[in-house]
Amino acid sequence: MRSGAVDLGSWNSVLGTTLVVKGVATDLIRDPAGVVYSHCSPDGNWWPGGASSVGAGILAQRFAGRDSDSLSAQAEHREPATVIAYPLPSRGERFPFAAPDAEGFLLGTPVDEIDLYAALLQGVAFVERLCFDSLDMLGAHFDGDLTLTGGASRNRYWCQLRADILGRPVRLPENAEPAVGMAVLAASEDRCISAVAREMIHIREVISPRPDRIDRFRESYLLLVEELARRGWIRPELREHAGKRAQS
Repeated sequence: MRSGAVDLGSWNSVLGTTLVVKGVATDLIRDPAGVVYSHCSPDGNWWPGGASSVGAGILAQRFAGRDSDSLSAQAEHREPATVIAYPLPSRGERFPFAAPDAEGFLLGTPVDEIDLYAALLQGVAFVERLCFDSLDMLGAHFDGDLTLTGGASRNRYWCQLRADILGRPVRLPENAEPAVGMAVLAASEDRCISAVAREMIHIREVISPRPDRIDRFRESYLLLVEELARRGWIRPELREHAGKRAQS
């Protein structure tokens, strides 16, 4: 709510230590695997979403105390990285699949630390894309806006990379502190919550995917999906669905 993603088909992707996605739907999305959960919103709609164990925590673990702006500037020249990462910082994954014994991995050996850093940034974005592929397979709609919040939204390059890999524009709000969401709720007692959010929440920037980058990461993404399927962590239906969406 603090992101302003309250219209039907809108989504908020929160990237902090971990990754959480939340959207707005008219109907309850049912997930046989149980990794997608939904809350009923004050206006009678549903808020489906999921929480991954992947996130910026892997950077704090692998590159503690380093200058993230400098590393990101160098990582921008490694697109795609020579290795593919599933960047779990600890054992166990919750979304887009449930695998208590899952561990992070690299496909290949990085040529240097910047290659590894780039692979981790890209890997988190790949997982984000797989989250949305999974939700799409379950019948979620994405015809609204996508807003990015969380600590990682302060990393301008990472936001651009996520837009490129997701293949869609992303919005960055001026203020996404929890207090903003509470203020919207308080002001919505006698009004439509989406109308109040549009009035109170302002977008400071919209980042569009770069046309020459949209296809650049497709092969790496699909190789990661294939590896997750080979390990038995995702179902064949999700592998196939992700492949079809990547080619559309």
